Amino acid sequence: MFDKLEALEERFQLVSEKISDPDIIADQESWRKYCKEHSDLTPIIDKYRELKSAKQTVADDKEMLDAGQDKEFEEMIRLEMAEAEETIERASEELKILLLPKDPNDEKNVIMEIRGGTGGDEAALFAADLMRMYSMYAESKNWKIDILSSNPTDIGGYKEVSFSIEGQGAYSRLKFESGVHRVQRVPETESSGRIHTSAVTVAVLPEVEEVEVEINQNDLRIDVFRAGGPGGQCVNTTDSAVRITHIPTGIVVSCQDEKSQHKNKDKAMKILRSRIYDVMEEQRHKEIADERKSQVGSGDRSERIRTYNFPQSRVTDHRINLTLYKLEQILDGNLDEIIDALVTADQAAKLAGQND
Repeated sequence: MFDKLEALEERFQLVSEKISDPDIIADQESWRKYCKEHSDLTPIIDKYRELKSAKQTVADDKEMLDAGQDKEFEEMIRLEMAEAEETIERASEELKILLLPKDPNDEKNVIMEIRGGTGGDEAALFAADLMRMYSMYAESKNWKIDILSSNPTDIGGYKEVSFSIEGQGAYSRLKFESGVHRVQRVPETESSGRIHTSAVTVAVLPEVEEVEVEINQNDLRIDVFRAGGPGGQCVNTTDSAVRITHIPTGIVVSCQDEKSQHKNKDKAMKILRSRIYDVMEEQRHKEIADERKSQVGSGDRSERIRTYNFPQSRVTDHRINLTLYKLEQILDGNLDEIIDALVTADQAAKLAGQND
């Protein structure tokens, strides 16, 4: 680890010089690339220098103890040395985590897709609850939300809804939300007070640029039609809705939320690129079985990941056996406690995988 850290410190010094070089600054693309690398390396190098400083303190203190000191001064040295040794232990563990391979998608924006599953109207209503939960979480992070496509029901739910979330580290925080979310509660339409179990599927996709996924226009079938469902004036008067079919994969994306056909097509293409990228990533993970084992369920759409139990005000994440009796707060977007626990579990699994 220390050989790697020494090499990274040398690289950090070189990159620091590069971002101050007038020739590099003149080339904005290169300058941004070096600034990003500098930003990524800074927390590692800061922690490494803290570790080196603590090691030097221990070495100096040992040298002074060997030289012999009066009792009072010796006690001060031993206290300082104990603190430095604690710093060494803590910094070493933190560096192991900082040096874990980074997910290349972590800094990307997100496209989330929520679909009502088992449970009919009740599932659609809970899909709307989850949409609200993620919207409030994004708002707490000062992230921007844009609804890309939706299929609302007459009673205020969603058969499905797709939306983008733009913000620093959005994917790194939300990627573990993919999977089946189960809700247990008494529906408003249930006269006997019987608890129903419904399910909603959440997909979290990194938003990708055109250069990351090359789509041959000849592989697309684009249909236009009149928008339907709940809406205001002009909803059904023009062929503004767009359906795009990617023939090689069979992926179909429809978008009708905008009055402009052009805007609907742009939003549909944004979703399509992310879905195709997701298929490519899934294939890559299958080819790297060991990497798949070191993840905390971040992608399998069929995996039941969480249960929201209303009678007990309980939320349970089944992947890490975490239960919180904070249902109302969580549905109000207070997700950090769950997400932090998932991130920690994922880091622990990856560290264990490196030691196997």
